[in-house]
Amino acid sequence: MIARLSGRLVELGEGQVVLEVGGVGYLVFCSARTLARLGRVGEAAQLGIETHVREDHIHLYGFAEPAERQCFVLLQAVQGVGAKLALGILGALAPAELAAAVARQDAGSLRRAPGVGPKLAARIVAELKGRALPVVPAPAPSAAPAPPADALGDDAVSALVNLGYRQGEAALAVDAARRKLGERIDLAGLIRGGLRELSA
Repeated sequence: MIARLSGRLVELGEGQVVLEVGGVGYLVFCSARTLARLGRVGEAAQLGIETHVREDHIHLYGFAEPAERQCFVLLQAVQGVGAKLALGILGALAPAELAAAVARQDAGSLRRAPGVGPKLAARIVAELKGRALPVVPAPAPSAAPAPPADALGDDAVSALVNLGYRQGEAALAVDAARRKLGERIDLAGLIRGGLRELSA
């Protein structure tokens, strides 16, 4: 059973990467959050892996942080939540946000994820209540800022994806533009900044 892969990032696509390890390319499915934390194609990368073995396939799911992997496993214990939907939820909510939503029984937060309607959102927060969701410590002041998770950042990433860029590289570009331009920036300015980063 594969639990971790360390190698070179050779492909970065929407919802997936190819990681070359010892001359073998592994296709790994990832959340948008994990994709945004990976480097560029050609750079070294490391992912925690959750392996799903079925009769007709073996799928690898990769995570940049252990907390996201733990949430991925817990989410699939909820009826109606499969691997693809769990990744979508983790792309919309960080592990700490998911834990907070469950603690508050805030089903509305779960509806930010694609494919999660009101009934499923309510079921998720109800069934995960009392489960050992990971507690994520706050980053140190010197840590690099996380990719934008607000509506403005999400809209900018979506606009770049609609222009033909991959989800992962669009998220990285928007994150870089946000750091350079600061918080007081509108959507058009953030998109322009992201395009400048992508063309650099």
